[in-house]
Amino acid sequence: MLKNRSNSVALVLGSGGARGLAHIGVIEELFRRGYKISSISGSSMGAMIGGLLATNKLEEYKKWILSLDKLDILNLIDFTISSKGIVKGQKVFERMQEMNMIPDVNIEDLPIPFTAVAVDIINNELVVFKSGNLQIAIRASISIPSVFTPQPYNNTLLVDGGVLSPLPLEFVERKPGDILLAVDLNALIPYNDQSPKNNKKGWMAENPKIEQMLAKWDKLFGHYNQKEKEIKQLKPKSIGYFDLAMRSVQLMQSQLTQYALKVTPPDVLVSISKNSATVFEFYRAAELIEYGRKQCAKAMDENGL
Repeated sequence: MLKNRSNSVALVLGSGGARGLAHIGVIEELFRRGYKISSISGSSMGAMIGGLLATNKLEEYKKWILSLDKLDILNLIDFTISSKGIVKGQKVFERMQEMNMIPDVNIEDLPIPFTAVAVDIINNELVVFKSGNLQIAIRASISIPSVFTPQPYNNTLLVDGGVLSPLPLEFVERKPGDILLAVDLNALIPYNDQSPKNNKKGWMAENPKIEQMLAKWDKLFGHYNQKEKEIKQLKPKSIGYFDLAMRSVQLMQSQLTQYALKVTPPDVLVSISKNSATVFEFYRAAELIEYGRKQCAKAMDENGL
């Protein structure tokens, strides 16, 4: 039980691709219970959601992401033939900038303290953004190695913050009496899918071209998108390049997260199963947002908050 605590939350949002949509549900549940966010620290998708919250753009983003289906997500992925990654990552950013979701502002000018982490892959060190351009910080923090092309920055290249700090607990600003709440997107817990989905079929299923595009999606990401029970049945030869890379990243992030939790234990830990979604499953937004809300409510209730 947490006693003598204020209603102020220092929020730490972890990395985990589309699982990061669960962050939205966590934030909404905190607001529903009367808590305010006094500071934010985020890695990868956590940096994205945290930045949207800090700029008061989270509700707009939520409405937009809920409107997208599998084909929409596929159309936002700008594939590239490059040794640095298979996705440029500019297409979705440009779309969000067109909608003014990620303003061209400096982090130090935001209404609440915000921190994003990325990794300098050339000099092998963590880069902590507490100031500077917000767009660059977020784009760098979400650049998953071998998937998204790195972000050029000061004569070096930046990649996903989750490579070294998937749950950046040590970088969030604290105030006396606040609640340190962390959202772990790589929790080694089961996932039981009982939440709403936004599956759009109808005309999509009747269009041969669309079916071909979706088939390409499944061919590229298919193995990685299998559910937990199916994953256990995979044979070594059935695991492709992308699948292998993502599983390696996920294992690494799970271990680094456990270390971060031991070094800086949060007051409240919201656990999101690593099996709840994969990197590109943003079309499952409704389901993942609701899952985040439920997991936050569970964690808060367990701590008497």
